[in-house]
Amino acid sequence: MPKRFFFLSDTPWSDICLIFIFITIFTGCKAVGPDYKPPDLFPEGSWHAPMQKGLAQAPVAPEQLAQWWTVLNDPVLTDLITCAVQNNLDMKLALERIRQYRLLKGIEEADRLPTVNASGGASWTGTSNEDGTGTTTKSYSAGLDASWEIDLFGRIQRAIEAADATLSAKQEALRDALVSLVADLADSYINVRTAQIRLNVVRQSIDSQTESFQLTQWQNQAGLTDELDVHQARYSLENAKAQIPALESTLSDAMNRVAVLSGLAPGTLNEKLASPRPLPALPATIAVGLPADALRRRPDIREAEYELVTQTAQVGVATADLYPKLTLSGSIGVDTLTPAALIDNTLDPSNWARSLAASLSQTLFDAGSIRKNIEVQTSLQKQALIQYETAILSALEEVENSLVAYAKEQIRLEHLTVAAQQALIAEELAKKKYESGLIDFTTVLTSQQTVLSYESDLATSQGSCVSNLITLYKVLGGGWTPIASDAPKGGQNKSQIESTP
Repeated sequence: MPKRFFFLSDTPWSDICLIFIFITIFTGCKAVGPDYKPPDLFPEGSWHAPMQKGLAQAPVAPEQLAQWWTVLNDPVLTDLITCAVQNNLDMKLALERIRQYRLLKGIEEADRLPTVNASGGASWTGTSNEDGTGTTTKSYSAGLDASWEIDLFGRIQRAIEAADATLSAKQEALRDALVSLVADLADSYINVRTAQIRLNVVRQSIDSQTESFQLTQWQNQAGLTDELDVHQARYSLENAKAQIPALESTLSDAMNRVAVLSGLAPGTLNEKLASPRPLPALPATIAVGLPADALRRRPDIREAEYELVTQTAQVGVATADLYPKLTLSGSIGVDTLTPAALIDNTLDPSNWARSLAASLSQTLFDAGSIRKNIEVQTSLQKQALIQYETAILSALEEVENSLVAYAKEQIRLEHLTVAAQQALIAEELAKKKYESGLIDFTTVLTSQQTVLSYESDLATSQGSCVSNLITLYKVLGGGWTPIASDAPKGGQNKSQIESTP
């Protein structure tokens, strides 16, 4: 059970002086538990991926990375992103969570100040005798009482540190949600444009194959070919037409996704997106900076570090329970027999009943629960550190993969462009030779199917190049504006998390 010590006397001013001397001595104590010291986990050096196809190991311009979508020069996309940032429900939820944790921080900060309560009451007491007589007593009271825990060993300080870091983590979670929202919206928009281009490719192929089908019919009617060519032309044409519904479904899904990410009902943006637009051109150069810079900029890494800061402070909160707690309490009040006297005595300090006390409590036996709680919080701190390291490794992997994917898809696009061009030439030659009777229709059929396949792959690859650019900007931490003063200090020195008993 806690052991308590009390200080009371009939000379309140001497007690007050004694108490404040006592507080002055003990408030000089250092807050117990570990102080957060950021671990040195950020790598030195540059990226391992080769700098190809416009990638440059140059410093990243913060203002360009913050609004990277402007390099795509697509006003429709810019309008959609502006709408999404304002209306997206996930963003609104993240903002409300920040409000919640800001209020929770205020609750912890309130523990630094006294708690003051006011009270008032009236009572009636009656007695009766055997002869039927009796007495009645009325009394009235009013008063104030206050209590204040003095933070001798930093329990409240550590709790405020934990609440502050948790709030910062939620702010980084909001920024991470913003990064993901902008990237997801842009990627869905590119899916819309890619599906529209692929639909156009299929429709052009249908027009070409319709001409071939009509040609085989005329030649069959003239006795120049048999019905095999007609049937081959027909099934190839129908197969091309069968791709239209699937692509239209893909287009509808992408449009609905853009609408929902923008905080609107599905289908709301169909008219706005109905007119096809070309895919945005890739920038000539992309500065990617250094790994350490990307890690410092990424909100998910900053969030993970703040979680580590939170848990480090929680170890201190648990450790403070090993030490005594000092609480000041006091009260003033008046008791009278009439309401009028209550008012008069309340206005006259000489009639106040006063009390002032200081209590020091120390837990003597708890079957080890406090120390076990310290061990629990220390374990959670170690888990937070591991999660922080994991987040860093995952981020580095994402960037390295994105750098390679961005460059390699452009190389693939170059080959597909040549292949599609050559397939078109081969198709025209095959048609001319077929019309001249030099080859059978199978060669024409194969060439038309090849053109459709290569041009569809070409459109998909063009969309993938832009999508890979979007992913690269996302994993580099683009899509939000950093504020220098609110950055955590992780990765800036070589100290580790230090625990104190």
